[in-house]
Amino acid sequence: MRRRQFIAGLGSAAAWPLAARAQQRTQLIIGYLSGEMGGDFLIIPFRQGLKDSGYIEGQNVAIEYRLADGQYDRLPALAADLVRRQVTVIVAVGTPAALAAKAATATIPIVFQSAGDPVELGFVASLSRPGGNLTGVTSLNVEVEPKQLELVHEVVPTATVIALLVNPANQLAERTTRDAQVAARTLGLRLHVLHASTERDFDTAFATLDQLRAGALVIGPDALFLSRGEQLGALALRHAVPAISPYREFAAAGGLMSYGTDFPTLYRPVGAYTSRILKGEKPSELPVQQAVKVQLVINMKTAKALGITFPITLLGRADEVIE
Repeated sequence: MRRRQFIAGLGSAAAWPLAARAQQRTQLIIGYLSGEMGGDFLIIPFRQGLKDSGYIEGQNVAIEYRLADGQYDRLPALAADLVRRQVTVIVAVGTPAALAAKAATATIPIVFQSAGDPVELGFVASLSRPGGNLTGVTSLNVEVEPKQLELVHEVVPTATVIALLVNPANQLAERTTRDAQVAARTLGLRLHVLHASTERDFDTAFATLDQLRAGALVIGPDALFLSRGEQLGALALRHAVPAISPYREFAAAGGLMSYGTDFPTLYRPVGAYTSRILKGEKPSELPVQQAVKVQLVINMKTAKALGITFPITLLGRADEVIE
């Protein structure tokens, strides 16, 4: 559900006392910047992280939502708008959003959620001592990309041609592609890279997948692919292609597997860090938190539909098996 919150002008003099009291209760303003298409499944744990520290949206804190709807080229303007509104802190969801926020301000604190290495991306000087106006939480979804390829190869050993889906608008696409190509060469596989920067590109990507006669698909980390996990899972099932994604939502929607960080669990600490900054702590003194656990989810219903038999050892390693 998309949300846009704006401070409206007072409708009448009689309404002034109530409006003034409401403004006092919500004078702290969080700017929520994301490249995603919307959806509350990530915002809910973020709000819970705030609530754990005593901040409740609409009571003692306001949240200005700026979602790019998958159009990453809109992020710089959305970030600049939050800076003009002089928000107290910016929460930047995803690497493209974090880069846009960083370029927009060097003074407003920024709490990011990123799939890449924050030091390599230039967000912080070091994980333990960020040193600037950014800190946050990072997942392992870029680092596990080669492992996703290994899992697909283990499940479909006869597939020698594998496709990789990335969003070229995401700065992490190059790193993801490079790591996957190295892993493919090690496994003796041919890797074809497919691009999708909007959901309109999905049908074209899967049509190309069919033309290549690819035996499996690996989906890279990206906010667009996260927010459209159900759509991608349904497409993978319709095209009868064994596919793996970093996101559980993909496997739950009909994709064969997911392997990556459980994203909702990342957003609670993002909310907690935001709360600490609202209370006066500096991002430069808050170490970047790193996800330490990845989850393997297997959809057995899809496996049966595709005629795939999972090795017993792999089933034993799964964190969740969807029957």
